Amino acid sequence: MQSVSSSGLPYHNLTWIFCQAVTITRVKEKMVMEEGCQTPRSPEAKVGMQVEDLWDIQEPQLSPTEKLNACFENIPVSDFPPAPSNQVIEIKSDATLAEAVKLLSQHKLLGAPVVDVDAPEDASWIDRYIGIVEFAGIVVWILHQSEKMEGTAAFDFDSLITGAENILSPALAAAVNGVSSPRFRSMHPESPTATCGNFFETLTSSDLYKNTTVRDISGSFRWAPFLALQKSNSFLTMLLLLSKYKMKSVPVVDLGEYKIANIITQSAVIHMLEECAGLHWFESWGSKKLFELGLPLMKPNNVIQVAEDEPVLQAFKLMRQNGVGGIPVVESGGRRAIGNISIRDIQFLLIAPEIYRDYRSITAKNFLTSVRKYQGEHEKNSLFLSDMVTCRRNNSLKEVIMKLDSKKIHRIYVVDDMGNLEGVITLRDIISKLVHEPRGYFGDFFDGVLPLPANSRV
Repeated sequence: MQSVSSSGLPYHNLTWIFCQAVTITRVKEKMVMEEGCQTPRSPEAKVGMQVEDLWDIQEPQLSPTEKLNACFENIPVSDFPPAPSNQVIEIKSDATLAEAVKLLSQHKLLGAPVVDVDAPEDASWIDRYIGIVEFAGIVVWILHQSEKMEGTAAFDFDSLITGAENILSPALAAAVNGVSSPRFRSMHPESPTATCGNFFETLTSSDLYKNTTVRDISGSFRWAPFLALQKSNSFLTMLLLLSKYKMKSVPVVDLGEYKIANIITQSAVIHMLEECAGLHWFESWGSKKLFELGLPLMKPNNVIQVAEDEPVLQAFKLMRQNGVGGIPVVESGGRRAIGNISIRDIQFLLIAPEIYRDYRSITAKNFLTSVRKYQGEHEKNSLFLSDMVTCRRNNSLKEVIMKLDSKKIHRIYVVDDMGNLEGVITLRDIISKLVHEPRGYFGDFFDGVLPLPANSRV
């Protein structure tokens, strides 16, 4: 991979000296004072101080974004704090979809690497890992089964593949191809999307669901490739993959041991940023108001949403059609949001299908009501699906980061004084405001792996 540093500076091991004046409250929160020196409270704060040291030696004529690019280019991903052990899991290729859903749900993950059980012990990571299984891909499988089980024809995959790169993540192309295109017919109450209350009980008790393995869907339109970084790759590379190239997580492999050394997620990056509050580089960036940074990116009338009385599967179809990881549920005929459904919430249709059996059809509102009740009984500390986390356009980026990190969520909705939707801000939107891609940066990194965005400058 061709990595071109914006500053031309080599990476240095710099001493941990933090001399920027910040509020005493924030300093006490983030640092431990020891005889005039300041020691980072957390591994994430240590990375923040490393950026601070690099920031201080950048050329003064560089813009703040250029400085951040240069800083992150000179920090290897091996310095990123390791993910908790319960978040670095592998799913065996002979595991069933039911087992995969259970594992992802238990560990609260969007996806996990799939290890080939037939690979030899000394296989390289390229041969050891055959892809990523995600809730996004499982959603497509569910939609496909709903079409067949409700007595209609399956998707016309050949026509849907055309233009797929404009629909979803270019970095997850294999999971994209074959997903519903924007030309797909709109849903209505008589549509097969309007599933009856016992549909998922029937599906999850079927031999098809119990016997379909992760390997069975590998290489199909529901599959995401295994795209990993080496420890020597830079933070800048990682941040670009998580933002512009729309990856939810990036595995970091250990070439010596042929295995995954770390998995860096969008959420982990946001947590790192939260731990950097009080540092000069973060405050100069994070103190900006959302509207000053052009956030939210989408105009109110372009926000993808589902009405409360529409079938819940319509929500998941809209996510797949538009390449988004979650959408708001709004009052019928209005703009006021009453809840949020994300791509990983498909798990609640699979792990507890019995909670919908009393409904004639599973609408978005019925889904929210049932899942809230289920979470209240089984997941006492979870954020309820129907709880909307919101902000205003005049909030600072720092305030939004704090809220996203404290709630452990992937998106926050921007509302006006009346509670009407004005937009949505995702973790990816925030990371994309932190760095930019230098011309020619990735070189041949993606060759043969995935299609690039139309506006890529590679």
